Amino acid sequence: MADIASALSRAKANSPFLEGLIDKHGDIVKKIEDDGFGAALAQALAFEDSDTGKMLRIRRQGVALVTAIADLSGAWDLTRVTRVLSDFADSALDTAITQAIRERYDQEPRGFAVIALGKHGGRELNYSSDIDPIFLYDPEVLPHREREDAGEAAVRIGKRVIELLNNRDENGYVFRVDMRLRPTPEVSPIALPVGGAISYYESSALAWEQAAFIRARACAGDHKLGQYFLGSIQSFIWRRSLDFGQIENIRKMTLQIRSHFSAGQEFGSGYDLKKGRGGIRECEFFAQAHQLIHGGRNPELRLADTRAALGALADAGAIQAKTAGVIATAYEKLRLWEHRLQMVDDRQTHSLPEGDEALNILARLGGLQDSAELLDDLRPHIGAVAEIYDDLAIDSDGGGLSLSSEQEPLKKQLGDIGFANPAEAQRRISRWRSGKLPAIRSESAVAAFEAVLPDIIKALASAPDPEKALARFDNLIERLPSAINFFHLLLARPALLQLLADILSYAPTLADALSSKIDLLDRLVDASALELPGNVAELISELAGKCADLPYEMKLDTARDFVGEHRFALGVQLIEGQQFTLSVARSYAHLAEAALNVLTAAAVEEFEKRHGKVAGGELVVLALGRLGGEALTHASDLDLVFLFTGSFDAESDGEKRLGATQYFNRLAQRVVAALSVPTASGALYEVDTRLRPSGEQGLLCASLDSFAKYQREQAWTWEHMALTRGRPVFGSAAARRELQNVIETTLRSDRDSRKLQKEVIEMRREMAKHKSPQGDLDVKLLPGGLVDLEFIIHFLQLREQVALYPQLTKAADELAALNHLPNETLFAHDLLTKMLVTIRLVAPDCSEPPEAAREVVARAVGLKDWQAVRAAIEEARKLILGEWKRHLGTRDF
Repeated sequence: MADIASALSRAKANSPFLEGLIDKHGDIVKKIEDDGFGAALAQALAFEDSDTGKMLRIRRQGVALVTAIADLSGAWDLTRVTRVLSDFADSALDTAITQAIRERYDQEPRGFAVIALGKHGGRELNYSSDIDPIFLYDPEVLPHREREDAGEAAVRIGKRVIELLNNRDENGYVFRVDMRLRPTPEVSPIALPVGGAISYYESSALAWEQAAFIRARACAGDHKLGQYFLGSIQSFIWRRSLDFGQIENIRKMTLQIRSHFSAGQEFGSGYDLKKGRGGIRECEFFAQAHQLIHGGRNPELRLADTRAALGALADAGAIQAKTAGVIATAYEKLRLWEHRLQMVDDRQTHSLPEGDEALNILARLGGLQDSAELLDDLRPHIGAVAEIYDDLAIDSDGGGLSLSSEQEPLKKQLGDIGFANPAEAQRRISRWRSGKLPAIRSESAVAAFEAVLPDIIKALASAPDPEKALARFDNLIERLPSAINFFHLLLARPALLQLLADILSYAPTLADALSSKIDLLDRLVDASALELPGNVAELISELAGKCADLPYEMKLDTARDFVGEHRFALGVQLIEGQQFTLSVARSYAHLAEAALNVLTAAAVEEFEKRHGKVAGGELVVLALGRLGGEALTHASDLDLVFLFTGSFDAESDGEKRLGATQYFNRLAQRVVAALSVPTASGALYEVDTRLRPSGEQGLLCASLDSFAKYQREQAWTWEHMALTRGRPVFGSAAARRELQNVIETTLRSDRDSRKLQKEVIEMRREMAKHKSPQGDLDVKLLPGGLVDLEFIIHFLQLREQVALYPQLTKAADELAALNHLPNETLFAHDLLTKMLVTIRLVAPDCSEPPEAAREVVARAVGLKDWQAVRAAIEEARKLILGEWKRHLGTRDF
């Protein structure tokens, strides 16, 4: 319950500024007492005067009085107080801009915008705060006189706005205006052309400016112009590729502030609530640093309000919920006392008073007994923030390792820390330091590299396979055109070094991917990086959201980035043992299906712009193979069949009309290109369409009716075997049902068992002629491997017309339940599938993996060691060969 009487009494007794306002504005005080704070605020803002400067100053007095008493009485919380103050600042700027343009040009305001930064931008303005605006203008529409340059007019308007708000008279001031946050304030005019401002922030801005724009907002004047400016520099503010160099610069600046303001760092009288250790600035920077790290990839984190940002970061898993709560609570407490400190004399101060009596006055204004009670109220919050921020601000010192540039001491150091061949390690480091590699040539790159090099060498030396990790790191560095951000990332996130060492030791496939696109490592910063992605619907929603409103070509790039990042993260999850291998395989498939849906829809939309639609017809996509079975590997291609519904003799209704067959075949070509053609963001998937009716001699996209007829009358047995893993993955629900009916009808047709057996054997024999095992661990093609098991399952599915699931695990499970296969078949299938998925990452040539990687393989397949893995594979192959002989006869190829 708000205690208005107590708040008024404390204000009069302890604040000369508020005492003066209470005496001057008795009408507002009465309105508060009679009708509440909302009505009193409306009355204060309704004051009118022909003198705009006077009007704004009297309004400000009323707003200051209402917000102070609402705060002190507990009627308004911090959010309400700061938003009222911030919204008044917006209104005052708008009024000042309108007055400045009307009085000189006699026109309505346009082409002049104000960007609010800092607390004003976040609608968190202090009780007695200055504002830090940036003035922008559009020279094409800004009012100006005939012989006056638009830039000159903008400066005149800006100066008049500052005069109306900043100058003091008998009624005080409206807001102190600080223009120093604009680009190069020592030489630039106070109002900037919007095009020049965009160019500056895209090419020349400093680290602190990126952090400042986290809370930027178009607050007054021409809002459309302001929004255009902010929209144009989003890539500067929120960078998809993490720029840890900038974060490091800001962090160092904050550490320097601790040192520079040493008088206000220690808690007690004189403590600086804003800049002190554990103070407001550290709360804000903690949130901003994590927003800079994660906000480029997660738009939901792009919040200007500090406490809202902390909550969103916690919800996204970027910081711990407990940490977010501690900082948010402390921030609110610190801001509350900062406001009361400023209420005493309407001064923009942040330091607690030095003397006991002054501290006692502040305490009594806030409703406490004395200074001791005030300090007790603040102490635990400041201590908690300081402890959290200390963890953020710890400098990396290389863990005590300082790499010598002299050859013999360096060689000894390398041997001491674990390299079996220190001379080779020394040779590689010398080459890195030679200045010949593009990635380590500039002065800033060399500095960043040397700063993190001790940590890199320690991590590689302690890697499971130090020599292999070192060689792959060498290859990675050699292929990078630039690596400064990569070095800054490793310096800022030392935990990534262990992941990097594991990747380089265990997974050449992932190491090669990193060499091609080092930004993939950024994804691992997110707390969710080692979690499985969502289901297909969730992934489609996420990717479609990222692609919304983008040009077609950018959608292709966005999808490639999205899939590449998730696919890389899934590989890391597997080698780190964070997820079950079959879950990773399923997620690979879900990721591919989501990309297929989003890009196919985008291709359809783009195609329809020129060719229109075919009435009654639509594209349908059938997945076969591992995608149909929902169990891809990292390197799987996509087996797809394109079909269309409706009549083949229909015609499209667009500007360039096409017959249905030609229309859908061209559209299918567009979809294949969308999925497979490399763009600036790299490749996506290889697409194999050879399983379509009549293979490479057939149409790329056939009508669904002709597909059904082909399956009934012309398809080979191997085509029906492929169809057992058929799953519609794109098209309307009705079209998918129609296609599913064709599949089920085909698979449930009667067959001659002997003929089926003969054709299955012959097909496998023919396949073996053209596809021999790559190595000892090619569990797919070895006799008794996965392909043999798949043939057995498909044979039984077609012969018995049961277990007609595209997922082989489900099919094998049901066949075992019906006694067509032994129960151990499911274990054999899962074991070999896990091996296939894992080997594609750790030994893509299917040869024996290095010693260090064998433990990863064993863990991934759920066995205790490499010996157990080899034994289990042999048992599985023996079982599969036994089942081949039981159902299909002797395997003699």
